[in-house]
Amino acid sequence: MRWELDWLESRAGLTPVAAAIADAGTDQEWSFREVNDRAKAIAAWLGEKGVKKGDRVALLAPNGISYFDLLFACGKIGAIFVPLNWRLSLDELAYIIKDCEPRLLGFHSNFTKVVTMIWDQEDRCIQINGSRYDQLFEAKLRQLDTAETNVEEEDPLAMIYTGGTTGKPKGAVLSHRAIVWNSLSTIASWNLTNEDTTVTYLPLFHTGGLNALSIPILMAGGKVVLANDFTPEKAIENLIRYKSSIVLLVPTMHHMLVKSDLFQKAEFKDLKLFLSGGAPCPFEIYEAYKQKGLSFKEGYGLTEAGPNNFYIDPSEADVKRGSVGKPMLFHRIRILDEDGQEVGAGEVGELAIQGNHVFSFYWKNKNASKDTLKDGWLYTGDLAKRDKDGYYYIVGRKKEMIITGGENVYPLEIEHWLCSHPSIREAAVVGMPDEKWGEVVTAFIVLEEGAALGEQEAKVHCRQKLGGYKVPKVIHTIGQMPKTHVGKIDKKLLKEMAGKNSVSKVEKWDLGIYRDFKE
Repeated sequence: MRWELDWLESRAGLTPVAAAIADAGTDQEWSFREVNDRAKAIAAWLGEKGVKKGDRVALLAPNGISYFDLLFACGKIGAIFVPLNWRLSLDELAYIIKDCEPRLLGFHSNFTKVVTMIWDQEDRCIQINGSRYDQLFEAKLRQLDTAETNVEEEDPLAMIYTGGTTGKPKGAVLSHRAIVWNSLSTIASWNLTNEDTTVTYLPLFHTGGLNALSIPILMAGGKVVLANDFTPEKAIENLIRYKSSIVLLVPTMHHMLVKSDLFQKAEFKDLKLFLSGGAPCPFEIYEAYKQKGLSFKEGYGLTEAGPNNFYIDPSEADVKRGSVGKPMLFHRIRILDEDGQEVGAGEVGELAIQGNHVFSFYWKNKNASKDTLKDGWLYTGDLAKRDKDGYYYIVGRKKEMIITGGENVYPLEIEHWLCSHPSIREAAVVGMPDEKWGEVVTAFIVLEEGAALGEQEAKVHCRQKLGGYKVPKVIHTIGQMPKTHVGKIDKKLLKEMAGKNSVSKVEKWDLGIYRDFKE
């Protein structure tokens, strides 16, 4: 293995006894030397089980040390780590297993029943919270010979499956090069150091949990605290207890956090930055953090690119609300029209990204790879604009743009304004087919607890700021917003329900990523 790819080995040599990973649920803690030793033990065991370079090693588990055991072990022998989204249905998990054909499957006992339904090879699986797994570390560490592994920087290290809301999940293949460069650029652009600590609540099967902060902070020599079962009270307790300096949460988590009574009383003496990702954040969240004198900003990412791509100084984030900032070091960003030409300041186009952090291809999907990677650029499918000062703003998904009466409407603008109403907690806007207008702007809102707001009142609020063609023709009030398995609002499902005229019957949805959160 080329020495520069195994950065964990080097980090363990530089700061062997420094705390690297902690588990908030068990109070366990591991130093960099221990994390590296665990990875070497697992790598040796994988070799004994016949796992070779290019083989896939899958994991079905809640957040825990096993994610890093297997990821780093795969890195040492050239295997490919495949974290599985345990919130998917049995059919979806079975599809992914069939698609990636893992050589070995690790699983937590919580998912024993699931594993028996999707995996019939008992000799090629291991329970990661069982005695058999623990014995791999209790025995004397076996020497791992990687001299003949010959891992190169373009070799795959991880494969993360995308949400699949518009079709089957796609396995985005991330090379050693991509993961290392995402971390290097993040460390340099965000000024991460060995004094940083983060509490990771985002699931590690998702790129936001694994690659946004966890890997970069470990590479910088900082500390990652793993947590499950998000509640605002427990999260605040952990942030203070572990002296977290930076934390990444999705908008729903932020909303729950700032609305809690404990947030108003708590002092976050060590937290330099609250960061939001996964979906655009309502401006009221900015205001809640500002009132407590706390720094807050939004980021933008996707599995296929890093996920980190932009940086904005927290002092500028409040002035440029909604902006994800400027391109990070070592990244190139373009905004393109339908002809592939760059647009000017203030104009909307598709966001394209170039850099060493970009993924390699979609597993067994040449057509999708070809559509996404063109002439060295990653076409994100997201619409964006750049202001005259060079700050970038995400406008929405290209497929979600609404064309009504020949006018382009970007849902995010309307959603932000709807959420500025004190009675509205969440909002989603879609285009519904219409014979006269082509599409009509249709909104879905979730009200704050105890609030009352009629459709006409909501429309009056929209007319205060929005042009007439942007004001929703129909506004549905629902009990909860449906979410995909990675926490984004499921607009496809909303459109289906509206098309069947059954929205009014919906009181509760399966909240996907949030179904195990306590509100």
